[in-house]
Amino acid sequence: MENLPLGKAFTLIEPGPVTLITTHDGCRDNIMTITWTMVLDFSAAFAITTGPWNHSYRALEKTRECVIAIPTADMLDIAVGIGTCSGREEDKFEKFGLTRATARHVKAPLIEQCLANIECEVVDIVERHNIVVLQGVAAWFDSGRKEKRLLHAIGDGTFVVDGRKFDRKEMMRAKLPAGL
Repeated sequence: MENLPLGKAFTLIEPGPVTLITTHDGCRDNIMTITWTMVLDFSAAFAITTGPWNHSYRALEKTRECVIAIPTADMLDIAVGIGTCSGREEDKFEKFGLTRATARHVKAPLIEQCLANIECEVVDIVERHNIVVLQGVAAWFDSGRKEKRLLHAIGDGTFVVDGRKFDRKEMMRAKLPAGL
């Protein structure tokens, strides 16, 4: 094995799905790209890593709600573009041609072009680690969408896309929650 600089170690386990987090601060909608995500349990509990350096963070603190929108491979340049500009200066929905859809339980909008959207409430902010803990309250999935492959950021400016799917549901049945 070769030595890997410790500063690059995160690239080995970062590749969760690229997500777009929408917020509404009481006046404006915004979107930020987040690649540091984690599933906490089977009850639709999640965590994202973000902090005051992101314009949307104040809206998360203030409103205690957001939407996790999940883009697909055909939206790579949009996701990167959203992550490289600030909502302070522009309306990212307008700039990237995204369509707002009304959420049922939160004021933050769904993104119509995304494969899935999860309405969430903020249940905790762990400032020491810049972790925002979310509880899903509703989820939406576009089963008619042709492109369903998810994006995964490596953390060094490169991305991978979902590939071949391997089904081991029967082998894992005893460990899966009912209904999966």
